[in-house]
Amino acid sequence: MAPAELQVEVVYSPVPGETKQVALTLSLGSKVLDALNQAFPGLALDGLAVGVWGKLRALDETLRDRDRVEIYRPLLVDPKEARRQRYQSHRAKAKP
Repeated sequence: MAPAELQVEVVYSPVPGETKQVALTLSLGSKVLDALNQAFPGLALDGLAVGVWGKLRALDETLRDRDRVEIYRPLLVDPKEARRQRYQSHRAKAKP
């Protein structure tokens, strides 16, 4: 018999080094947006991407039991560019 409720976790990292996790019990048929509104009421989602288990999802997608909803903040630096700068910095230090 299928459960009448969903157990869902919502995870958000507002700033580097800080993570907020909220465990929720939602009714069957709940959407991603329902979980976000219950976990973080009033959170402005402008500029933030949302996913489930590491894959981008729409706010109107239906959740399943044990889903992990993740809120992604925008990157401040392109990871490839940061890696290139670190490499150049280490290379410059190694030269006599």
